[in-house]
Amino acid sequence: MSELYNVYCDESCHLENDGQKVMALGAVWCPISKRREIADRVRDIKVRHGLSPQHEVKWTNVSPAKLDFYLDLIDFFFDDDDLHYRALVVPDKDVIDHDAYGQDHDLWYYKMYFTMLKAVFNPHDRYRVYIDIKDTRGATKIRKLHDVICNSLYDFSKNIVQQVSLVDSSQVQQQQLADLLIGATMYINRGELNSDAKAAVVKRVQQRSGYSLTHSTLPRESKCNVFIWQSYGGRNAG
Repeated sequence: MSELYNVYCDESCHLENDGQKVMALGAVWCPISKRREIADRVRDIKVRHGLSPQHEVKWTNVSPAKLDFYLDLIDFFFDDDDLHYRALVVPDKDVIDHDAYGQDHDLWYYKMYFTMLKAVFNPHDRYRVYIDIKDTRGATKIRKLHDVICNSLYDFSKNIVQQVSLVDSSQVQQQQLADLLIGATMYINRGELNSDAKAAVVKRVQQRSGYSLTHSTLPRESKCNVFIWQSYGGRNAG
């Protein structure tokens, strides 16, 4: 019997001319039947640390004062068998030769999104994909992304990936976990270790996963799956 999953996606430094070399796309996913239980447990962790249940978890807010809270969230993720994480990291998006492959940055972005998500999808299951609202192009972006994903999966009737929708991360606990894990992955890959608290969170992810976050895991890794995408000779077939 097929399972229905919610997939919560986030992105970091994905714009073409944002002055950042490293880009990351990532997702946290769980069975839809477990989404409420997981959200309640995240809220419980917030309350246990003296925070409001509505407090928004964000990588940018990791600090020494809240370090134990963020470490508890990381441990919760790894202790819950229903939660999974996948990230795609582009170490240097500036070297990509779009012209050589007849693509612009937007088309390449959609290709990378599918490359990140294809390790999540099982053709025998069904998925609903949620993406954090980041800019005014969101509605156009998700329509295009849904089409690209379904066409790449030969899922023309949209039976496997049923929907791609925008959400407000401040209201979705799993989306906040995605932000935290992608932030940690970006941080170590950028190599700018200027915060002891953030370095401690990265270290906890590395310890619990058994992975460096700077090298690709095996493709079938299901708990903490990282793919370091490389272009070759300054070119990329996408």
